[in-house]
Amino acid sequence: MAKSTRRRPLREDPIRHIIWRGDRLDVLDQRRLPRGVKYVSCRTARDVAAATADMILRGAPLIGCAAAFGMALAARKGRLKDVLSAAPVLRRARPTAVNLAHALDHMLAVAADGPEENLAERMAEAAVAYHADDLGFNAAMAGLGAALLKKGSRVITYCNAGALATAGIGTALGMIRAAWLAGKIDRVYACETRPYLQGSRLTLWELMQAGIPATLITDNMAAHLMKTRKIAAVIVGSDRIAANADVCNKIGTYGLAILAKHHGVPFYVVAPSTTVDMRTAHGDDIPIEERSVAEVVEIFGVPIAPKGAKAHHFAFDVTPHELVTAIVTEKGVVSPADGDTLKKVISKR
Repeated sequence: MAKSTRRRPLREDPIRHIIWRGDRLDVLDQRRLPRGVKYVSCRTARDVAAATADMILRGAPLIGCAAAFGMALAARKGRLKDVLSAAPVLRRARPTAVNLAHALDHMLAVAADGPEENLAERMAEAAVAYHADDLGFNAAMAGLGAALLKKGSRVITYCNAGALATAGIGTALGMIRAAWLAGKIDRVYACETRPYLQGSRLTLWELMQAGIPATLITDNMAAHLMKTRKIAAVIVGSDRIAANADVCNKIGTYGLAILAKHHGVPFYVVAPSTTVDMRTAHGDDIPIEERSVAEVVEIFGVPIAPKGAKAHHFAFDVTPHELVTAIVTEKGVVSPADGDTLKKVISKR
């Protein structure tokens, strides 16, 4: 399986998780993976917003791409008022991932730049182009990130920052895939990622599909592995990066970064420039989504805590930039990971 995987073009991925049909957007229901494959058809912007809020689709870059297609669906009748009313509905779907706002602002600018007569066509073309851009970003980041690793690397990754979270081969997992193809990866340790188990359900599934040697670990095993298994790097994605290079990612990332710092393990963040929010000065200003308590006290509807138990479900946390070794973007590697270097790299055309 690994041999055939090496022949696949790095830019593309066999996982078809978001499919534009012109009159609808078909989305792979990621809540069902790996137990089964089912697609949900979104025919309106509200459908796309619901799919995003319910985590049928997730991952910051993919949320942005889906929002762009949602705006294209809103424009199908060729009325600007429909596009303008769709934007706030989509914007409310997930508050933390800045890619969502980036995509909506871009699509609103496209809508305003021309007559209503060809609005539907312009918006559809812009959404397809936005999706294609992210696909290209994935390939660029993969190559830049893989160059940071040495042969025989054992790496830890967290949550899911793979093809299922983007238009292409992924951010963190894109880097890992490129490094695997270059003969640099010995093994990937995927944290299960509580409470939604996106590491065990999605990341491990992707790695196994690609034939990459992978082992699932519980989240609280990471420190032990860093101490005993000579981990070469921790590689994660991001949902928003502040102007000072603070990184917001799935809850638990901050703790993993602290462990990596203590054990002298490089901590790499892989994210496209659309994830950088220069309007947010530092991580403390990033809104942290708090999701349903049910996602913590239940797994697939089965209770794992006493009835009536109280719980927190903060979906994200913020890792101070001082704990980040480098941020890999499609425009270059941000190292050291600070505000000045980030601004310099992101400003490249």
